[in-house]
Amino acid sequence: MRGRVHILAAMAAETISFARGAPSADILPADAVRDAAARALESDWKRALSYGTGRGHPGLCEWIAELHGVEPERVMVTNGSMEAASLLFRHFVGAGDRVVVEQPSYDRTLLILDRIGAERVGVHLEADGVDVERLAEATAGVDTALAHVIPNFHNPAGCTLAAAKRERLVALAGERGFYLFEDDPYRLISFEGEAGRTMLEMDQADRVIHASSFSKTVSPGVRVGYLVGPPKEIAALAKTAGETFISPNMLAESIVWELCTSGALEENVANVNEALKARRDALVEALREKIPEAEFVVPEGGYFLWLDLNDDVDTGELLEAAKSEGVTFVAGPDFMIQGGSSSLRLSFAPVTVEEIPEGVERIARALESVRARAAA
Repeated sequence: MRGRVHILAAMAAETISFARGAPSADILPADAVRDAAARALESDWKRALSYGTGRGHPGLCEWIAELHGVEPERVMVTNGSMEAASLLFRHFVGAGDRVVVEQPSYDRTLLILDRIGAERVGVHLEADGVDVERLAEATAGVDTALAHVIPNFHNPAGCTLAAAKRERLVALAGERGFYLFEDDPYRLISFEGEAGRTMLEMDQADRVIHASSFSKTVSPGVRVGYLVGPPKEIAALAKTAGETFISPNMLAESIVWELCTSGALEENVANVNEALKARRDALVEALREKIPEAEFVVPEGGYFLWLDLNDDVDTGELLEAAKSEGVTFVAGPDFMIQGGSSSLRLSFAPVTVEEIPEGVERIARALESVRARAAA
């Protein structure tokens, strides 16, 4: 009993954070990465310790190409998928260009496009992904440079794009000539079986550019992502990369290549998925018990759950109250062009199963205090 009291007291003294989209240290594969680094520096050291090209590590490019069933010239490796996205946005989008984004969408996507000066056109997300008919309306009769879609285990919404919607999006991109950016870093973090076909697989018109990342399957610190797309566009993006930073991090890519080819990546994905599924389940159970008004899609993978509260709740105000209770999250407006004031994102990746009920209890107490102040 004394040990239990000690654990609860220590937990109460620390902030429980549902804010960060990164796993807790206990599920990072330190031993596997250490072993892969040793092998890379034994068998691939010349390439690992030298400059490469803008395309990145050729062995890793070939492995990714085989994974997606494409030719290696369709692949380039980057310093994380955010660098890939930034290169892609700046290649295809200029000031005033029209870009369709989901609402809600990844906050850094919205930030980069805003800094470019793009016209961001928001399309509502449904439980099974973006409202494709509204997207069709948004791209009818107007020049559209790009549509950005997160198909699997959405950040921040947690939803997954239905197969029929994927097919419709690919067809729209081909018919109307815009590029479809399939931003898919969570694809392998799947709790209910394999994710559906990629839109890259469905594309016959070379309008889909697929991005993914090893930040979720290895670790955030490894900073290795990639793009797969039409050879002409990948060549142009790789040229820009080479002119900007010569090559991505060849040592990190050599380590990731060792993980991929040795089978260690597959083993780590299984371990991570088991741990994150348990955290997802604990979060869903705690929310249903402690905040029954909350509406959400149960994510089938990934890191995130998007919570809609009643309209009388301002989640910016709720966040301030939550911090005083020792818990944090990200308020909904950060992921929206406008609106989202009654929504919030919870990340279950950085919290343990043991911390989750207490964290949700703290949010519930903060919610009560906000409502009590409003009623006073």
